[in-house]
Amino acid sequence: MSGPFDDLLEANRRNQTEFTFGDLTGRPRRGLAVVTCMDTRIDPLAVLGLEPGDAKILRNAGARVTDDVVRSLAIVVAALGVDRVALIAHTDCAAAKSTDDELRALVAGVAEADVTGWEPLAVDDQRATLRRDVDRLHTDPLLPDDLTVGAFVYDVTTGALTLLA
Repeated sequence: MSGPFDDLLEANRRNQTEFTFGDLTGRPRRGLAVVTCMDTRIDPLAVLGLEPGDAKILRNAGARVTDDVVRSLAIVVAALGVDRVALIAHTDCAAAKSTDDELRALVAGVAEADVTGWEPLAVDDQRATLRRDVDRLHTDPLLPDDLTVGAFVYDVTTGALTLLA
């Protein structure tokens, strides 16, 4: 009997023969956490020249600093030595090409759910949104005042990463 995840299980069996990460710890070697979009064109490790074990990677639609991102960052900062965070948005982002109302309508059409009050967190101005998200991290009481936070935009066409000043 075949199932919808057979391809993944087979790939995992092949991966096990070359698996070398068993000695890594949960502590990121570079003291880095990366918050980026879930877009399939972004390979955060490759974009930043990192290896497995170098950083904690958090991904969501639009690379937004949500309550859950703050929760996760608070834990890795307190328990695992993270002392800097890279927020990485990207060009051609669906969250930046839609409004909250458009995203609500899309979700309601598929889920047939009441989306009244649900906040999809569309991005109307990517740079301004990144700055607001950086400010949120700098002012959140769960995060230390000396946490270093950088905001970047990744170009999905060229692979270039730009630091916002």
